[in-house]
Amino acid sequence: MLKAAIFDDEPIVLQGLQAMINWESYGIELIGTATDGLSAIHLFEEHHPDIIFTDIRMPKYNGLTLIEKILSISPETICIVFSGFNEYEYVKQAIKLGVVDYLEKPITIPMIKDVLEKIIDLVQKKRTVSELKLLCEKNRSELLEKATLDLLNWGARAVKKWRKCFGDGAVNIKHITVLALTERIEQLKKKGYEIIHIQNGPQHLAVVLHYDSDVNDHLSQLMNEIKNSDVSGGAGRTYSSLDHAPQSYLEAKKAIRYAKFLGQHGLTSVEEISVIPLGTEQLTDQEKAIINCLRTGDIEGSLTSLDQLVNQLQLNKQCPEIIEQEMLKILYLAIEAVKGTGKNFTQIYHSDFLPHVEIRELNGCKEMFHWFRLKFEVITEWMEHAKRNDKHEAVEKACAYIKENFHRDLCLQEVAEFVGMNATYFSLLFKEKMGLSYIKYLTHFRMEHAKDLLQEGNKVTDVSKKVGYHSYRHFSELFKKHSGINPGLYKNSI
Repeated sequence: MLKAAIFDDEPIVLQGLQAMINWESYGIELIGTATDGLSAIHLFEEHHPDIIFTDIRMPKYNGLTLIEKILSISPETICIVFSGFNEYEYVKQAIKLGVVDYLEKPITIPMIKDVLEKIIDLVQKKRTVSELKLLCEKNRSELLEKATLDLLNWGARAVKKWRKCFGDGAVNIKHITVLALTERIEQLKKKGYEIIHIQNGPQHLAVVLHYDSDVNDHLSQLMNEIKNSDVSGGAGRTYSSLDHAPQSYLEAKKAIRYAKFLGQHGLTSVEEISVIPLGTEQLTDQEKAIINCLRTGDIEGSLTSLDQLVNQLQLNKQCPEIIEQEMLKILYLAIEAVKGTGKNFTQIYHSDFLPHVEIRELNGCKEMFHWFRLKFEVITEWMEHAKRNDKHEAVEKACAYIKENFHRDLCLQEVAEFVGMNATYFSLLFKEKMGLSYIKYLTHFRMEHAKDLLQEGNKVTDVSKKVGYHSYRHFSELFKKHSGINPGLYKNSI
């Protein structure tokens, strides 16, 4: 509802206008009256009415001085003046000030009704124009946001369309910087630059367009404001060409992920991020220790080495991508160790378990390290259980296979494949169960069988071939090492 006030030094005029006009029927609330200019000013400053009816000649302030003061405070105020004097100079001055109508006294009800209808029509037109302006501005804003997002994604291919959408001011832009924020900040000061805000899904982007060369001052000011707001953000590098907007955008996303990962507030520049690689081409001694302990069943040692690696990663303050790479490498090596047992990997996780997808959804270093250790603990627990339950069966099956095939060139890989295990894992398991390495066990089995054949009177050369050795010399060396005497003397001593 519109608010109106009447100022006149004649009480009868005030009383008549209040009583004779049904203000509410016009959607107007009469909020007060005043009989002098000073009281009128106070009433206006307190209530800020939309419509003013005022006499020209009043004590303390005349009506025209009052209107001039009111319009200087609120130019949108609708002013109607009336006077009992037909003074052309007053009329000219009133029109110059911007009054809507000038009424001569005595004021009649029809006169007031006519002017109220004129006011309502004027207000509706102003509202329509205002709404159209807002709609146009909203549409322009939405189009500009869309064009800016295209600029961030496509770079040079989107520049021409973006410039057209932005308008003539695009020629004045000297640099561009992209910020990625956890929350949108509206109160950012803008002096020498402009900001286009974009909501892209969960991302709050602020594209800073620099109109002068004081880029460092602009970014320093933004850093201070964002820091004071407890918002986290990442800043890409500043580029002098709009073509490079995508680079700044990618850098901003990388910087905010780093800031969120370490729990940092304020604006983090991409240039602050450490990108020293941890060496992924070859395993470090620490990584080897983790996997070797896992394969040998040293669960405690494996977890201890893992914790040492995590502590090292935390101290180095690497960027999230480097730490992700390191964690995924360890997890996938551990998964390979699981597969080496010959058991179905889906007994631990579902077949759609994708560590590299899960890890990207984590926020912060604590959450990532916690996730990493939990996943590794699941693997170690499964390895311990599988080893405890399956080692007897696998080794016994291997021993039976050796007994049947010892006379052939029987390698560790063949036996491991027969029992369905990774060769390295099988070798460790075999030694733990039998107390001997695979090769020592096979040699011992062959030498004992060779003794039996020699006792039966077989020739040494024949015995060598029957127990799997095609080189007589090699057989003799092994037999002497095993029995303390060469095979010929052993046969003759029986």
